Amino acid sequence: MSNLESILTENRIFPPNPAFSARARIDSKAAYDRLVAEAEADYEGFWARLAREFVTWDTPFSTVLDAHRAPHYRWFTEGRLNASVNCIDRHLPTKANKIALIAEADDGSVRHISYQQLHDQVAQLANGLRSLGIAQGDRVIIYMPMIPEASIAMLACARIGAIHSVVFGGFSAEALRDRINDTGARLIITADGGMRGGRAVPLKAAVDKAIEAGCPSVEKVVVYERIGNACLTEGRDIAWATLTAAQPSTCPPVMVEAEHPLFLLYTSGSTGKPKGVQHSTGGFLVNACMTNAWVFDLTDDDVYWCTADVGWITGHSYVTYGPLALGVTQVMFEGIPSYPDGGRFWQMIERHKVSVFYTAPTAIRALMKLGDAIPAQYDLTSLRLLGTVGEPINPEAWMWYHRVIGAERCPIADTWWQTETGAHMIAPLPGAIATKPGSCTLPLPGIIADIVDDEGNPVGHNQGGNLVIKKPWPSMIRTIWGDDARFARSYFPEKLKGYYLAGDSARRDDDGYFWIMGRIDDVLNVSGHRLGTMEIESALVAHPKVAEAAVVGKPHEIKGEAVVAFVVCKGERPQGAEAEAMVNTLRDWVAEQIGPIAKPDDIRFGDNLPKTRSGKIMRRLLRGIAIGELPQGDVSTLENPAILEQLLGK
Repeated sequence: MSNLESILTENRIFPPNPAFSARARIDSKAAYDRLVAEAEADYEGFWARLAREFVTWDTPFSTVLDAHRAPHYRWFTEGRLNASVNCIDRHLPTKANKIALIAEADDGSVRHISYQQLHDQVAQLANGLRSLGIAQGDRVIIYMPMIPEASIAMLACARIGAIHSVVFGGFSAEALRDRINDTGARLIITADGGMRGGRAVPLKAAVDKAIEAGCPSVEKVVVYERIGNACLTEGRDIAWATLTAAQPSTCPPVMVEAEHPLFLLYTSGSTGKPKGVQHSTGGFLVNACMTNAWVFDLTDDDVYWCTADVGWITGHSYVTYGPLALGVTQVMFEGIPSYPDGGRFWQMIERHKVSVFYTAPTAIRALMKLGDAIPAQYDLTSLRLLGTVGEPINPEAWMWYHRVIGAERCPIADTWWQTETGAHMIAPLPGAIATKPGSCTLPLPGIIADIVDDEGNPVGHNQGGNLVIKKPWPSMIRTIWGDDARFARSYFPEKLKGYYLAGDSARRDDDGYFWIMGRIDDVLNVSGHRLGTMEIESALVAHPKVAEAAVVGKPHEIKGEAVVAFVVCKGERPQGAEAEAMVNTLRDWVAEQIGPIAKPDDIRFGDNLPKTRSGKIMRRLLRGIAIGELPQGDVSTLENPAILEQLLGK
């Protein structure tokens, strides 16, 4: 990392819109600086103040930060609270009739759910879960389409102290099974299916397949009927409607200790085994609330829309928990941005008068390719703030977003954070911080970020290095479920002086702005989804005709990164029509093993892979081959140099 250089030059800068700043929660650079100074002067006092400001506690905390068992930091330990109370109950005295969710289905139909209605439905499901024997500490898998019932299921688990783990609906039965078994879940909440782009996604069938493959901990499956195709297994499955029909619309919440796990969320790991990121209740809510208030500047008047699925961390922090805890109205969308045409996002913004819009660069790039004329057909004047999430946004896409969607008046919040951080770490406060296309700008007050070399020493401006966070923060990962040693090894390596290692490379410019340069491991970012290469390689090698595989990424103007697989087959290397057929077979195989998002874009066959004499695959060389270049540099340790030209197709 100490030799990492930056080749990106971007000098444009956009000061905050004065009209925006005039009404913003944090309205100037001076106000930002005061918050930074407050955190520097009294770190624990700063976080204690925010915890009391943003979160309702049933039992107050007195200890702010317990660092005795670092890196297993504990926050607000004596405090007790309930996440669903913070998201619903505390709003009812003044906002019972306010719309909490505007849910637009794939076909364009819309449901409006008030805070009172949300409360009642969460309580009924929570009571139903209790009737099935689910109690505090039990794990529940949620495998749902992007409909309100997904958030209702999350909040119902939180209400009774059960720990939920949401699995993205695009993952396959095999990936679902792995997550069920790692959590030891007693219950699965799913739907008969979902709708995406006019096509049904058969979720219940995947659940059945996963259980058939072996999920011994599962006792019951709750099935929401979405597409009218529920097929219930007698004695095990129960329809959502049946479970909730006779349940009361009140459910006493379980007040849990602040460190009680709120959820587990699985993220791909470079070892091939997905890791269950464990988040606490109290600390997670503090950062989720604070960042929604500060970065998105959310107010009671806003209609907010985050396009992320609840299967990802963005759908936890910026769909289910953060916005609802602030009592705002938000849009939920089941479908995709290109159906029925490329104007779907813009039509929805006009229709629902969305004021704050948060989406991924991959969606922005895809819609940008369709031209300016499509968004020009819609009234986007309700927008006042735009955001991006999931990966760094390239300056060209940033400028299009600024010019065409934001009409050069909406601030853009380019946010850097991770599943493990729980909330935004580096992002512009829109009323206070000038923005630069492609930069996530400055750390939030209370977040002590730096860029260091491999020994933990700070590097100079405009020099690449490891992005680290030097002090604990409330919403940080607590551990990897069932693997404390992997947690410490992965995120707090001794050589980095106990700093949190983000796994991203970054640089800081002369103004102190952060620029994310990419991953320092072998994890791919495909359409905003973080996928481990080892998982894809493991799926490929599981095919009976595959002997070996290596996966790398290459730049893709729409998806961010495309998946390129290098495969060694058993027997003769396939060529011609046989190779084409094998490519299709393996792509379908990976889709079944992991999910469609992991399908390789390019599969190349070789007699073997470039390896060192010790047997290590030289991925650096494969990355060069993926973009069509014969790799330069030292290849003296390569055992089989001739393979490079074969993989290049020469």
